[in-house]
Amino acid sequence: MQIGVPKETAPRERRVALAPDSVARLIKAGASVVVESGAGAAASFTDEAYAAAGASIAATTADVYTTSGVVTKVQRPSPDEARLLTPGTVLISLLQPASSAEVMPVLAERGVTALSLERVPRITRAQSMDVLSSQSTVAGYKAVLIGASLMPKFLPMLTTAAGNIAPAKAFILGAGVAGLQAIATARRLGAVVSAFDVRPAVREQVQSLGATFVAAEAVAADAEDKGGYAREQSEEQQRRTAALLHDHLKQMDLVITTAQIPGRPAPTLITEAMVADMRPGSVIVDLAAESGGNCTLTRAGETVVANGVLIHGAIDVPSTVPMHASQMFGRNVLTLLQHLMKDGAVTIDLKDEIAGPMCLVYQGQIRTP
Repeated sequence: MQIGVPKETAPRERRVALAPDSVARLIKAGASVVVESGAGAAASFTDEAYAAAGASIAATTADVYTTSGVVTKVQRPSPDEARLLTPGTVLISLLQPASSAEVMPVLAERGVTALSLERVPRITRAQSMDVLSSQSTVAGYKAVLIGASLMPKFLPMLTTAAGNIAPAKAFILGAGVAGLQAIATARRLGAVVSAFDVRPAVREQVQSLGATFVAAEAVAADAEDKGGYAREQSEEQQRRTAALLHDHLKQMDLVITTAQIPGRPAPTLITEAMVADMRPGSVIVDLAAESGGNCTLTRAGETVVANGVLIHGAIDVPSTVPMHASQMFGRNVLTLLQHLMKDGAVTIDLKDEIAGPMCLVYQGQIRTP
């Protein structure tokens, strides 16, 4: 079985699907791996590092696609790339099912089986395969650094010859993987941190990281679905939450928003009126910008200034930490491949509780998610 790792072609993408450490483990398990020349360069992984891990280096993208029984990528292939896949190939990547109308028919025409990494089920057995969680860890960490770089003040308390500097106040909206990592990072950098999430189960996690859990009265017992994700609030719940958050935001210096609902636009948590009441010089880093944003003023990929408040619409954040993001992504893919490999080949069983939900195209047939 040959596993192919092509160079990523999506704009701004600097990650690679398998880092050399994961390649070495796959080869030790009996697979062969071919990596396109330069595939890991943006993540600081050289062709020499892949060769030392046991991979062969391909000169072109076509050499990878046409010779591999399994192709693994970070971002989905373009339609032109998908046409290079040979019948029977297993494609493993982020497929973004809601916006993949152009490439899905091409994958079906080519007789490909495609697994969407976004659809790894949230079950104990699959935790080590969950790229959304691993990449959210990266995003939560980097969001605080982005915010700190945009702020006109220090995050930590400082005692200097010029007097004392009070610590900044950071507020994290959404306490999933990204939010919890943002809390931990802001705390390490010395900020006074508070956080909010509609799910009651995360309150202890927030407090265990040394942050204050705010607006507990807005938490609903039914706010979490069986997958651990937040449910959309009712209109009455949204109004109550908005009022509580509005008061808290007035005192904040840095706000990181992370709230998202799978398959739906991001919930609006910060309105223009709330921004108007925030301190001039405060910063909002919106990690939900690509799915519509948690702030009504967010513009994906832009930094907007309103009433002296900076709203940064963060996009492709994990790709800005490409080395470790790629290592984590690759280890998720490695674990998935180890689960799928049987007798030296990758076998897709639609009855499998992991592969079944992930499979969007099976032997050339598009499956309804």
